Amino acid sequence: MKYSPHPLLTSTVALILLGLGWQGCSAGKPKGQAPVVLEYWEKWTGFEREAMARLVDEFNSSQNRIFVRFLSVSRIDQKMMLATAGGVPPDVVGLWDVNLPSYAENNALLPLDRLAREAGLREKDYLPVFWKLCHYRGHQWALPSTPSVVALHWNKKMFREAGLDPERPPRTLAELESFNEKITRKNSDGSLAQIGHMPQEPGWWMPDFPSWFGGASWDGGPHLLLDSPSNRAFFQWLQSYPARFGGSELFKLRGGFGTFASPDNPFFQGKVAMILQGVWMDNFIRQYAPEGFSYGVAPFPESTPHPEAPLTIAQTDILVIPTGTRHPREAMEFISFVQQQKHMESLCMAQRKLSPLAKVSDDFYRRHPHPYLREFQRLSQSPRAQPTLCLPTMREYSNDLIIYSNLVLLGRMNGEQARREMAARQQKSLTAKLDRWERVSAVRTAVWDQELRP
Repeated sequence: MKYSPHPLLTSTVALILLGLGWQGCSAGKPKGQAPVVLEYWEKWTGFEREAMARLVDEFNSSQNRIFVRFLSVSRIDQKMMLATAGGVPPDVVGLWDVNLPSYAENNALLPLDRLAREAGLREKDYLPVFWKLCHYRGHQWALPSTPSVVALHWNKKMFREAGLDPERPPRTLAELESFNEKITRKNSDGSLAQIGHMPQEPGWWMPDFPSWFGGASWDGGPHLLLDSPSNRAFFQWLQSYPARFGGSELFKLRGGFGTFASPDNPFFQGKVAMILQGVWMDNFIRQYAPEGFSYGVAPFPESTPHPEAPLTIAQTDILVIPTGTRHPREAMEFISFVQQQKHMESLCMAQRKLSPLAKVSDDFYRRHPHPYLREFQRLSQSPRAQPTLCLPTMREYSNDLIIYSNLVLLGRMNGEQARREMAARQQKSLTAKLDRWERVSAVRTAVWDQELRP
């Protein structure tokens, strides 16, 4: 049964969208009277938006049955949910992989298993980690657009000044901390002038850090794994920082860091020598780092190194079809166009990211502007590449981890106490979320299965 929104709700949603600060930009107008016009909302701005706009224009020029109207939309995750709830969704939306669990469970997305299969989009055509990121609860909800994996970035000048080989990164977590000690400098008053590495800079992958200590934080089902040896080791690692550098001094140093997307970024300014970052970091280095800035990229160190199969955490931008769209097959035709190797490589090269596809052309490697593309592509192909943690309770989990890790790094709580308290709180939250899911799962899965019938 199709949902028919009340006209008042539809009007209200439209007003809310305008009130949230709509920022749209259309990629041209249809030539003549196009039979089907697709509304495509995307989060990108700047050169990333321009890269997709060119691909949209290419699709529109390639045939005359479908016209894609491309809009760059701020706060897209909020606006898509409002539009879908109001019964006026766009046809295609560019989201983030972390949106999948909550959006799927709230019936905001169309399952794509059948449409993708009919379009000839197969698992074997993708790198496994990016294919996994597009699935949840046994269904496919998305296809990748531009992905990323994370790696250690190090400032070669700071290595050289500390007497370290600028071409040789740390290979284990023990080496990381040894390098950290050698690079760290203090001012005459005892305050920190610079540091080799600090876990909370930039801190975006804190939920994934336990993986580098040997294990995950969730079993994929009803249980968090915060009592595991890897999570215990992670919290003890955090506790070592205030013991060595002083909790208040760490936060004073970090309090003086400049804006990430600016020349005052602490990595560019020589305040932090080693950071965990994604493939896109080179874009910011090109734009904001000082002339002659030299950096390297390598797998982030683990407790035990695996040089032939390094660990990395993967993320990807995704393309989805919202529930209630009037043109699901036409939407999939556009998404399939983006997935073709030629077009995917064109998009990823223009956005200076890696490819999610199993096959990569020599031309992609040759023409790509990223100096370490091959290293990032190698990491994405590793059998130990892992999807970023995507819990159904991800927002609560991330907020708690920020709070407890800061308490540990300030020296106000020991690592074991923080781990135990967070484990109890978050297991309770996950259990409650899964209990709520069980009450609606039969209805939800029935709707999904209905969508997948020929």
